[in-house]
Amino acid sequence: MNPNPRVGEGAMAISARHTLLSDSWTADVEALKAAIGRFKTSGHSTNNCEVVFFEIVDDDHLHVNVTHRYATKSVSGWAGPGKIPGGFVHSRTFGDATANVMIQHIRDMVFAARV
Repeated sequence: MNPNPRVGEGAMAISARHTLLSDSWTADVEALKAAIGRFKTSGHSTNNCEVVFFEIVDDDHLHVNVTHRYATKSVSGWAGPGKIPGGFVHSRTFGDATANVMIQHIRDMVFAARV
């Protein structure tokens, strides 16, 4: 039996991780990762996705990369796509947005239509 119901034959896998330099975004990132864990996939998409949260020295923003195995359509507010060994990455930053606003933007990118 597969311990992760989103991973398997014909299902989209969504993962999230972080590499934070400080504690300023920790609570938000934990809430965002929990929300991502509750995303429901249709079972029809196989465009696996990884969400990565990180900080950059001397920058107060939360940086987010969303990488898909296959190219997706662009989503407003996201830069990219960039071609990397793991697929196609889109990036954006957040400053003073609430967790609810951030998760909606992340959801839009995670579920962007495949090209």
